[in-house]
Formats: sequence, C-alpha cells, structure tokens
Amino acid sequence: MENDEENGIKEIEDLPGVGPTIASKLRNAGYYDIIALATANPADVAEVADIAEPTARKIIAEAREAANMNFVSGNDFESRMETIKKITLSSEKLNRLLGGGIETQSLTEFFGEYGSGKTQVAYQLAVNVQLPPEKGGVEGKAVWIDTEGTFRPERLKQIAMAQGIDPEKSLENIKVGRAYSTDHQMLLIDKIPDLINQDKKIKLIIIDSMTALFRAEFVGRSNLADRQQKLNVLLHHLQRIADRFNVAVYYTNQVMARPDVLFGDPTAAIGGNIIGHMATYRVYLRKSKKNIRIARLVDSPNLPEQEAAFQITPEGIKDVEEDE
Repeated sequence: MENDEENGIKEIEDLPGVGPTIASKLRNAGYYDIIALATANPADVAEVADIAEPTARKIIAEAREAANMNFVSGNDFESRMETIKKITLSSEKLNRLLGGGIETQSLTEFFGEYGSGKTQVAYQLAVNVQLPPEKGGVEGKAVWIDTEGTFRPERLKQIAMAQGIDPEKSLENIKVGRAYSTDHQMLLIDKIPDLINQDKKIKLIIIDSMTALFRAEFVGRSNLADRQQKLNVLLHHLQRIADRFNVAVYYTNQVMARPDVLFGDPTAAIGGNIIGHMATYRVYLRKSKKNIRIARLVDSPNLPEQEAAFQITPEGIKDVEEDE
C-alpha cells in the first residue's frame, strides 16, 4: 500500500487535524507513518495523542483515504500480491507443501507435540531469511521472541555454517527477546514496528511458542474467554505488522490430547478457533521413525491439504534420503 501523493499527503503532519504536537505524540507511541495510523484503533490513538476519540476516528479515516485503503479491482489486488516474498526451507518437499516457502504478509503456524521439529524449522527460517534471493532467501534479518527458553545460539550458528553464512554474522542479524509473561510477550511484539523502522532489513518474525505463556497463566474454563480475547488482539496486531512492513510471521504452537477422540489422532492445537482462523497457513508436525518428521498442511487459502516428509540433521532441515 502506498500513500496517495495526489492529495499531497506524505507524512502524518499532512493529515487534516494533525499538527506538530499531535504528530510528535503519535510518533513517540510508534505511529511513524500513514499506514500505521490507517490500521490503528481509534481508542488507542485518542489515548496516546490526548485527543477525543471522534477526532481520532477522523484522523484515521483521512489516513485510510490517503493510503488508498478502499476497494480495488481483482487485477489491482493481484498486482499488490506481487510484493509478497517467500522464505524457503532447505527441504524441497516442505517448500512445495507451502507453495514455495513461508510467505511475507502472512501468519504461518506450525503445531505439534514436544520434539516434533517446530523450533528446528524456526532456526532454519532464521538462517535462510539471510540468504540472497537466488538461494531462497530475501537478504533479510529476523526478530525472535522466545517464550520457552529454547533459543540456542550454537544451534543457529551450526545451521548458518552449513548454509555458508558466517556464524557470528548470522547471530548479529537476529534480534532475540525472552518473554516471561503474556504481558511481556505483547510488549515485545509492540516494539517490533520500532525495530523495523530502525532496520528495514527485518523480514521475519518468529514466536516460539505463541501459546506457552497463555496456557500457563490462564488456567481453567473461567479464564478461557480472557485468554482468547488477549490472543485475538495479539494475532490481529501481528497481521497488521505483516501487512504494513511486508514481513513473514512464523509461530509455533503447543498441542493437547483430546480424550473424546476415540479414533484417529487425538492431538489438537492450543488456542481453539482464534488461532485457527487467524493463521494463513497451518502445518501439523508429527514424529516418524528416527529423525524423520511428517508435515501436514491442514489449512491454506490456496493450497490443497497434503503431507511432506523431512528430516532434522546437524546441518538443519533436509529432504529425506532415499535409503531412509
């Protein structure tokens, strides 16, 4: 999305009703450009800018008009989608399953039981995003939010070396935040737009895992509604970041066993319909023999439900060898 320069609106100060004082308050709160305001919540803008909510609504409406956030033809929409980039994994079968790799402007969820390979996929993406386009990357950087204490620099360096990337440089290209509570997790996500504005090369956001802290803090059915609402707000915020900055969002999710399922796999992802509806692509991972994992694409707007096998090696994610 681009600003409507025909209206002479390029900066937030150009919007009707936004003077230098309000613009300063908005920037201090993280609303750096027209798109940020166009996708904002009126109540939030009113609070940070110290203005009435009706005034905030008018400013947001002007920003949406300037950003040309109106109906467009299918052809125009297709043209906009040409800006989407793919971050590949080092498994051709897994890439085909995902239509070429992890998409920018989308939320991709991998869920599965402990040890199924979710974090290993995250490591591979954090390295591969740094590769040049001809090798399946976007010459980008990553932000990693760790909610379970599982980020290990030595593993990332091991995969980077296998990809021909300087291991120390690979670590330098990743911003890591350790979250200790759901509020802290949301605070770190709130800071991501600031990080991207400081470094436009950031093209991947990893959250490992999305639901671990929510599962620990919101115990019992009486807290379920609060948990789901908080998750809903967080996921919508991530989608706005993905759209606004053309970045990919990859997050892992825990699972639980459903005792009411008598036949078939009783495994279900945590988070219910909120998580399920918000993810653009959902992939279920399960263990197979040795170091082989099976990935099943269970939801996608444009790809069929199918499976792919891959293996986890010291060098990272690889296709299964023929003799396996």
